[in-house]
Amino acid sequence: MKKIAFAAVSVVVLTASSSAFAQGKTRAEVYQELIEAQQNGLNYVTDASYPDVNPVFAKMVEQHKQALAAGAASRVASGNAPAGNMH
Repeated sequence: MKKIAFAAVSVVVLTASSSAFAQGKTRAEVYQELIEAQQNGLNYVTDASYPDVNPVFAKMVEQHKQALAAGAASRVASGNAPAGNMH
């Protein structure tokens, strides 16, 4: 009887996990989200500060965002903007 119950539970778990996996994101989507998170300073979020950036790193995050904005502005001004950003 225990073997039948174990087999039934195993089938349910495998079915649930495979359907959850099928609805997941691709590796490329996850990779892009990680890149965006790093650009937004989210890699400076700690367990103690979640969901906000840790105050210790707040100045670094602000400087990083300013540097990204300045780099993007200079690329647009020089005509070297990425093709996907031209609207």
